[in-house]
Amino acid sequence: MNMKPSFPCERYQPAPLSRREMLSRCGSGFGAVALAALRQDRSFGAAGHSGGPGAAGHGLHHPARAKNVIFLYMDGGPSQIDTFDPKPLLDKFNGKDPGKLFNVEPTQFNNNGSVLASPWKFKQHGESGIPVSSLFPHVAECVDELALIRSMVSEFPEHTFANYFLHTGSGLQGRPSMGAWVNYGLGSGCQNLPGFVVINGGLIPPGGLDCFGSGFLPASYQGSVFKPSGSGVANIARTEPTEMRQRQKLDLVHQLDQFSVDQFGQHDSLESAIRNYEVAYAMQAAVPEIMSVKDETQSTREMYGLESKYEPTRIYGAQCLIARRMIESGVRFIELTCPDVGGDRWDQHNNLEKGHQDNARAVDQPIAGLLKDLRQRGLLDETLVVWAGEFGRTPFAQGKNGRDHNQFGFTVWMAGGGVKPGSIYGATDEWGYKAVENRVEVHDLHATMLHLMGVDHTRSTFRFGGRDMRLTDVKGHVVSDVIA
Repeated sequence: MNMKPSFPCERYQPAPLSRREMLSRCGSGFGAVALAALRQDRSFGAAGHSGGPGAAGHGLHHPARAKNVIFLYMDGGPSQIDTFDPKPLLDKFNGKDPGKLFNVEPTQFNNNGSVLASPWKFKQHGESGIPVSSLFPHVAECVDELALIRSMVSEFPEHTFANYFLHTGSGLQGRPSMGAWVNYGLGSGCQNLPGFVVINGGLIPPGGLDCFGSGFLPASYQGSVFKPSGSGVANIARTEPTEMRQRQKLDLVHQLDQFSVDQFGQHDSLESAIRNYEVAYAMQAAVPEIMSVKDETQSTREMYGLESKYEPTRIYGAQCLIARRMIESGVRFIELTCPDVGGDRWDQHNNLEKGHQDNARAVDQPIAGLLKDLRQRGLLDETLVVWAGEFGRTPFAQGKNGRDHNQFGFTVWMAGGGVKPGSIYGATDEWGYKAVENRVEVHDLHATMLHLMGVDHTRSTFRFGGRDMRLTDVKGHVVSDVIA
């Protein structure tokens, strides 16, 4: 039987698809196109060597409570008994010999004086009734947002080693900082800014830039240091006459670098350089916009202290405001260093009253402004704010009117990002000298921060020197009681 079609094949024309049919048939294809685009985004795990630039090392281990971290580093070690841990017994024994009252440990300079009561009064604030000293009248207004940890301890009584320990989980120089670990594990949330930024108010901590380094992690994860004014960061201004010329130059550099990779294999310094070229190129447009606060309302500027008569307040206020703007742009981890108040940091070995007063005046209003602004914008619940120094200070004087370093018990606090608001965890003894209830080590703090970011600190590792290294080394426990 002749089975020829009733119409000539050369004349066959398929019926056009309706819009509904086209979407039905191509829906899966659109998903594949989107996936291909996401795979090129470093915040979604773009391809690269293990832990390489532009790649998330592992991503989330569990649902995250916080997307970003703002670390308010209080350089020098603020006194816990003058800020957030009142000890009335010091008033009773003010001027007495501490050696006759309790066991005095060897201290940094060992110039021990008498028991020294706090020059500031404490008052309960908020619905939680948490006491805050008169050093922080503005932060006291936000006390119901805070989760205080009064039982922090450190392993080091000296600034440099204690700074390395707080920032990197090791007292040794050259380990990756917590910002680098977060950036490595989760990748960056933005394309045109670094994932880890340090906004330098004027004081780089003892220990230097290694406090913000990437250590044995790829160099692209280290902290990028910004200034809170002017151009923000050096060496990103365009040197070519046109953007097209610069793009062509970068493309050529990329081709030459890729040729080197093809010839000699992958190498961190080369791959990180490639990534840094690209980030710097993107930053040329992004940084001026994010550093400019002209579009902020007058009320916002006043809330952060940008109109203050005290210059350090204006500096720190700009840091806090820029940090909020960076959070909105997707920067993963931001650290703020302290402004120079014309004296020492929070490190008052003498003249405690003036030194702490000046430092608190610089940061109090800006920190409160940051917390209030994040709350108003709906960002606080997904932003973890951490306030901490490298250690605390002694309840007895050094000399006549200072306090020495104290790593045996001090206070840090966290806010937002899944922590239990208006809470206190742990305690020091009746003198405010040593942690006696629910001791929290620096490794525990790091483990808790990572947990809130959706990272299991025991699984966030990087192979180096024949072992799987991690921020918490072989220690650390999540402090679940401070998590909401």
